[in-house]
Amino acid sequence: MMSAMLERQGRRLLQLGVVLLLFTSFEGFVIQYLGAPQLGISAHSLAALLAILLLAMGLLWPKLSLGANAAAIAFWLLIYSGLAIELAFVLGAIWNAGNSTMPHAAGAAHGTALQEMVIKIIAYSSAPTGITAFALILWGLRVTPVKP
Repeated sequence: MMSAMLERQGRRLLQLGVVLLLFTSFEGFVIQYLGAPQLGISAHSLAALLAILLLAMGLLWPKLSLGANAAAIAFWLLIYSGLAIELAFVLGAIWNAGNSTMPHAAGAAHGTALQEMVIKIIAYSSAPTGITAFALILWGLRVTPVKP
């Protein structure tokens, strides 16, 4: 039962990784038309990195030693964290905003106070969720006791 759930979650991570590879492929065609093309390049690279991370995690997932609740929490927090930071970069690229949160990537791109706040909330929410997911994943990789 537990292994079937982990297998299913791993497969979903693989599927999401492939979806992100498709997204980053098509995103490359529109970068030049975005309000902040430099942020568009950063979003493009981030989506590719996230896709590879999710593909790796999808392959790793069935090997985790986690209970149902911990696996579900890690799964959803990992997905949220990755998609949230990607969304923050994409919104910044579209809105020509984001330098209050990600000044190196956004450069001079500065949006309205509302746009900057939305980007900041989304981007900052990805850190604790990602850290929690990775901590649970690390815990799930612990050596399990050999049963006699």
